Amino acid sequence: MHITQTLKTSLSSLTLNKIRSLLTMLGVIIGVFSVVVLVSIVRGVENYITDQFSSLGSNLLFISPGKVNLRDDPTKNLAGNKLDYKHVDMINNYVSDQIIGVTAWLELYQNANYKTKNYNAALTGMSNKGFDIFDLKLSAGRVFTSNEEATKAKVAVIGYDVADKLFGNQDPVGQRIKLGTESFEVIGVMEKKSQSYDNIVFAPDTTVKTIFNIKKISSIVIKAKNGVNAEDLKRQVELTLMRDLSKNDFTVMTQKDMLSTVQNIIGLLSTILAAIAGISLVVGGIGIMNIMLVAVTERTQEIGLRKALGATPTNIALQFTLEAIMISLAGGLIGLLLGFLASLVARFWIRAEVPLWSIIMSIGFSLAVGIIFGTYPAIKAARKDPIEALRYE
Repeated sequence: MHITQTLKTSLSSLTLNKIRSLLTMLGVIIGVFSVVVLVSIVRGVENYITDQFSSLGSNLLFISPGKVNLRDDPTKNLAGNKLDYKHVDMINNYVSDQIIGVTAWLELYQNANYKTKNYNAALTGMSNKGFDIFDLKLSAGRVFTSNEEATKAKVAVIGYDVADKLFGNQDPVGQRIKLGTESFEVIGVMEKKSQSYDNIVFAPDTTVKTIFNIKKISSIVIKAKNGVNAEDLKRQVELTLMRDLSKNDFTVMTQKDMLSTVQNIIGLLSTILAAIAGISLVVGGIGIMNIMLVAVTERTQEIGLRKALGATPTNIALQFTLEAIMISLAGGLIGLLLGFLASLVARFWIRAEVPLWSIIMSIGFSLAVGIIFGTYPAIKAARKDPIEALRYE
């Protein structure tokens, strides 16, 4: 029998039981849909994190307390935090010729209040060098001065979202907001940058440390000059800090280090989630095999008649294999389409995308499921004795 005729016969057999064919492919649809959606969402999260790192600026180094180990409880590092302002001064003294600036970073969450409005902001203490380090631009007002840092002035530069929520169309500069129980004068408003910055209220680190009784700084941030190798600077900063600290008291990370670590975690998570979703494909394949075995039993007389008319066991096996592949492949394509539509909806929240490899993998798995789980029913159909098959009722 010609392959074209076999395809037509297989398609005709499937269309005779449309509902059953649709229900049979449902497992494959769900499996492929799950794989595509999970992969696209994880890719969206990865894009979001990459965008956030890009928004930080370039040539940055981050010094965290303790030895950073993702398997440990992160609060352990905070409990044994030995970073201090003297370490900021040490970096300034020993590597000042290679850096644009260095700042301590103190962060806590406080309600920012203006009249009857309030906003849960990230209150961050840093030096005025921080605005250059993070490439922060102002849409109005000014940044705080070194003199205001020295006198622990209660002044603040607010992020775009903070200004929008508290002041709307009103000019915030010159107004006073409450952070905790203290009143701060708004002296500047930042341009819209990213979610990492738009919800922040910046104040002098000396002010934040004193008013909110912060004992230790959260981290230290350094910006290297253009042309300075980040890895070389990292080694020099480590040697500088080891004049006063042990190697387990701090961790220096470049942006590349941090992004690489996050991407490795996300890549592993993506693989695990795709594998879990792939179980649905196996379940769908078992469903296909089960229905095809039922079909072989139901169509025993048809098989006997076709063999009596000259169809070979290969023709019979090929027909049933093609039916299984058609069901699985159609389910895969429907699941792929639904997954792509779901990723478009997800783009309202994150920059989700369906990578090419997930499309190829989904189609490949669908094809493999059809072949693997359709082979046994096809062999069983091909081995039926034509005489016994014709007698079957």
